[in-house]
Amino acid sequence: MSAALLAEYRKLVSTSTWWWLLLVMAAYLGFIGLVMGFSMTVEVPAEAGVPAMDGAAAATTTYSLVSAIGYVFPLVVGSLAITGEFRHRTITQSLLVEPRRSVLLAAKLLATVPLGLLYGVVGVAAIVAGSAPLLAWRGEGAYLAAGDTWEVLLLGVLVMALWAVIGVAFGSVVPNQVAAVVVILAFTQFVEPIARIGLGSVDALAGVAQFLPGAAADGLMGASFFNELGTGDLLPRWAALLVLLGYAVGLAALGRVTTLRRDVG
Repeated sequence: MSAALLAEYRKLVSTSTWWWLLLVMAAYLGFIGLVMGFSMTVEVPAEAGVPAMDGAAAATTTYSLVSAIGYVFPLVVGSLAITGEFRHRTITQSLLVEPRRSVLLAAKLLATVPLGLLYGVVGVAAIVAGSAPLLAWRGEGAYLAAGDTWEVLLLGVLVMALWAVIGVAFGSVVPNQVAAVVVILAFTQFVEPIARIGLGSVDALAGVAQFLPGAAADGLMGASFFNELGTGDLLPRWAALLVLLGYAVGLAALGRVTTLRRDVG
């Protein structure tokens, strides 16, 4: 297992794709942090109907966007760990070296964890760098010395690592690289945000929205931009963690009995 794990990690970082995506993510989240830092420090008239947030809530809500906005990047990187094998037809050689398909899949899942943690650290640093100066200058403070803030930031790093693992699991179900990336982009940028707002606005369906993957990630972090808009409650952290792990395990199991069960050539 250790040899397979090392081999999969080396394959993952041997191309330039991962660090290009890392740079794009850092720039994107830095910009989002800047925009959100500005919007959180602008006084909104009461008649606008937008709920006001105190300084601590504004800070943690802004920092929580590392997952709500940035999770597309570790998802894509994770999916490339397995879809790239099918695109470049190297899956056959990988299976010749490690014929135990469950071991190969487990190695791919675990190999993305260090890279996912790196994405988490860089993502958190970028969004804090973009927003904290404005929150401290124009708002009530950046709250970087608060324990609750650091809890959100550290859990944000963990969540990004989980997204990378989920990306591998999803790639095992949809091994076509183009299709996997398109589905990830469509789901993260359109389907889930619309579903969270739509379901959260209906009392009978608000509980369903909590179990969407992005909502579960917000629940694990304990802060959510969507939640501050009044679109439903978050799951407790333990339940949110179980939901995210359930997505990873469920998708990986599905990929194992479908994609990785078929003959490859």
